[in-house]
Amino acid sequence: QVQLVESGGGSVQAGGSLRLSCAASGRTSSSYVMGWFRQAPGNKREFVAAIRWSGGPTYYRDSVKGRFTISRDNAKNTVYLRMNSLKPEDTAVYYCAAGLQWVGTQQNEYDYWGQGTQVTVSS
Repeated sequence: QVQLVESGGGSVQAGGSLRLSCAASGRTSSSYVMGWFRQAPGNKREFVAAIRWSGGPTYYRDSVKGRFTISRDNAKNTVYLRMNSLKPEDTAVYYCAAGLQWVGTQQNEYDYWGQGTQVTVSS
């Protein structure tokens, strides 16, 4: 089992920045792919970004490319999502997930999920 706990959400104005953290514990493995997803009210949960624990390339949805950066700190068992130039349409609950499929962009490709952290961007 892997436990994931997100933090760092909050309310910001458009153009602002936030950094989300996802602390992993339990049976973590360098084989895992770590992903960030988000879900806005009334919308389906959608893929945002992914990275391997072992390093290598990252992958983003088009609408966040150039604004969001996913990274990981293996020593801290933590994955980050740095979000710059935030827009009102980025408002959502953001979830961290762990799976074994690269590059996983679908929910069913991830086995473990955090509880989510709210991000609200006002115009």
